[in-house]
Amino acid sequence: MLFKTHPSKFYSLPHTQKSSIPPIQAFTTLLKSCSSSPYQLKQIHALLLTTGLSIKNRLITHLLTNLTLLGHMSYARQLFDEMHKPRTFLWNTLIKGYVKNELPIEAASVYRQMHLIGVRPDSFTYPFVVKACAQLPELWAGGAVHVHVVKYGLEFVSMVRTELMIMYVKFGEMGLAEFLFGSMVERDVVAWNALIAVCVQNGFASKALGLFHQMSLAGIKPDAVTIVSALSACGQLGCLEIGEETYGVARKEGIDCNIIVENARLDMYIKCGNTDMARTLFNKMPQRNVISWSTMILGYAINGETEKALALFSRMKNEGVQPNYVTYLGVLSACSHAGLVNEGWAYFNHMAQSGHKNIQPRKEHYACMVDLLGRSGHLEEAYNFIKRMPIEPDAGVWGALLGACAIHHDVKLGQHVADLLFEVAPDIASYHVIMSNIYAAVGRWDFVDKVRLKMRKKGVKKVAGYSSVEFNSEFHFFYGGDRSHPQSAYIYEKLEVLLKQIKSIGYIPKTSSVFHDVETEEKEVTISTHSEKLAIAFGLINVRPEYPIRVMKNLRTCDDCHNFSKFVSKITMREIIMRDKIRFHHFRNGVCSCKDFW
Repeated sequence: MLFKTHPSKFYSLPHTQKSSIPPIQAFTTLLKSCSSSPYQLKQIHALLLTTGLSIKNRLITHLLTNLTLLGHMSYARQLFDEMHKPRTFLWNTLIKGYVKNELPIEAASVYRQMHLIGVRPDSFTYPFVVKACAQLPELWAGGAVHVHVVKYGLEFVSMVRTELMIMYVKFGEMGLAEFLFGSMVERDVVAWNALIAVCVQNGFASKALGLFHQMSLAGIKPDAVTIVSALSACGQLGCLEIGEETYGVARKEGIDCNIIVENARLDMYIKCGNTDMARTLFNKMPQRNVISWSTMILGYAINGETEKALALFSRMKNEGVQPNYVTYLGVLSACSHAGLVNEGWAYFNHMAQSGHKNIQPRKEHYACMVDLLGRSGHLEEAYNFIKRMPIEPDAGVWGALLGACAIHHDVKLGQHVADLLFEVAPDIASYHVIMSNIYAAVGRWDFVDKVRLKMRKKGVKKVAGYSSVEFNSEFHFFYGGDRSHPQSAYIYEKLEVLLKQIKSIGYIPKTSSVFHDVETEEKEVTISTHSEKLAIAFGLINVRPEYPIRVMKNLRTCDDCHNFSKFVSKITMREIIMRDKIRFHHFRNGVCSCKDFW
């Protein structure tokens, strides 16, 4: 039994001889009125046990459902284990509770137990079991569940198939996801939305936009959810033209005034590096919520407009809008990108001391503070700050410190941090690359070789860097040394001219991080064909002079490409907007918006 003590006198069940209300009906009413209080639900359970009504499935079902909704899974599991032959619905309820509370291993374990004792699952079981499998680190469990789905003849149930598609996309199995989608009997707007959204959430933005186009061709009208996902995809890719076309579809369908759509459009402008258009939209919005304010503040921060970010935050508070943890992430990012250490401390301490649950510092905020302190040269202070953290630092926090060690060439601390990172995140190539660059910057080529050898032994592969440019609503992708583009001959010719021009006014290639066993001339050739340079040359050839050249880079841009972009913006009088993995760089007349603090 869960309860051995007498229940609280707070509740008293009406006796049948004094009341015409049946006990079961009284308990049902009581459960509904106390559904938001786990303490009261436990008291009701005690009453059920003392009255002997705990065997009534309907009452226990209510109780179990409410406990799982409140996240009290340990108590819910004990309650479930005391049931005699629980029905499939109750198994589903327990599995759903584990999934909702992000406990996928427990959910999978319950399903396995259900399967072993011969309880037949139904069409409501598998959507949540598949959700659990999607949260696991490997796909094999999801594949096994898919076999069971087919075995029980449930593969064509819309909810089940949709969750299977989502699971396969999360594991990068786009072929399987598209096969399932293509073989659906009926593909309504919900199915299209699910696949488009999960593609956006898992980094397949181009695929999401392709599906959005197919959806239009299939004659399915988009709703607000569709438009939000499509705008998010445009933001990821930095494609302003397609984003405007997408919003045109929203206007045509009469869903452009939806605040969720407006926020997505605002975010799209920000991620395309156009803060002026974003602010114009922000000012015109008939209603704004905390997401609108936070998006604008964070947008100013990543675009290097710190003063505007902090001024908007001040206005937000003056207008009585309560900031949340995302708002403060934008504020701390603004301080980090400008090196405002004292201001950053003030905002962080206000968060920590506020007592408001919604703005208590999270790992992202700690990482931001480490980045702020580290970039500003306070490496030891950043390290001590991590050691004092009340929560366990993750790879993001340590990675911020390693990045700072690379900026300031601190080999000793960098080695220590890298050793910690290689333990908690051994498969992330970027940390190995950063450590290799730290050694290369100080000429420790023997250690560079050791890091690269370790990567080869562990099978850790460096992510290939690429850059993209949008032109005429199409994407043009470039890799280092790439000659596959139809305009390659013109691009390389343009690049050669540019290099001669900028060298004549003081540009010197930065080759320090190129392999040490390569001759100087070869080093210059290697860095001269980095993807950013090819993308900029393509933009100069094709993009009209009155428009900026927008380059999107999947990794952090290198020192030489940053320097190259400054010189090119000066000699061509063209604005170059480059978004790398960390932030935006707006190059105008030889100056970058980051003021070389990045």
